[in-house]
Amino acid sequence: MSETTDGRRVTANMSLSLDGRIHGAGGPGDFAAFAPYVSTEVARDHMRRLHKDATTAVLGRGNAEGFMGYWGPIAADDDADPRDRGYAQWLTSTEKVVFSTTLTEAPWERTRLVNAPAPEVVAELKRTGEGEILVNTSAGIIRPLLAADMIDRLYLMIFPEITGGGQRLFEDGLPATRWTLSFQETGKLGEMALVYDRAR
Repeated sequence: MSETTDGRRVTANMSLSLDGRIHGAGGPGDFAAFAPYVSTEVARDHMRRLHKDATTAVLGRGNAEGFMGYWGPIAADDDADPRDRGYAQWLTSTEKVVFSTTLTEAPWERTRLVNAPAPEVVAELKRTGEGEILVNTSAGIIRPLLAADMIDRLYLMIFPEITGGGQRLFEDGLPATRWTLSFQETGKLGEMALVYDRAR
């Protein structure tokens, strides 16, 4: 396990195609290439792993709206996969910090809205509370935190698809950093769960 900078550990998770895209060429809602892999055993185990020690979820507004709409009902679904239900219950019950320039009131419980640079907000979170801070599938928040070298652990799912378009998580201009592979698992469809810790 890597040493963190001062305060709580900051983790982030993201799913990527082989060509490093966070969605398909059709835009932010294009996840057709990812769909066959998100409910595999490896992906579900990975999801359980990433929120195990997290007590704060950090999200962009778009992800918060999509996540809460999708996961909210699963939290109360007795027939859901226990890993899905566990994640859903964690997401609905944990402290949430949602970045938004447009919302004035949070429509979700235990949610604080912020409109400030991500490194400033996360630096404040690191100084208070306990448990990990999970930046949850929000590339627009992860990128500035990578640029500020504030992420201690990366949870990545790599799906064996080349989308040929779409946004990238890792853009040119990020500072050079070194990471240690802490965990890896490959599924039957070729999907890979990877955990990297920042080598400090």
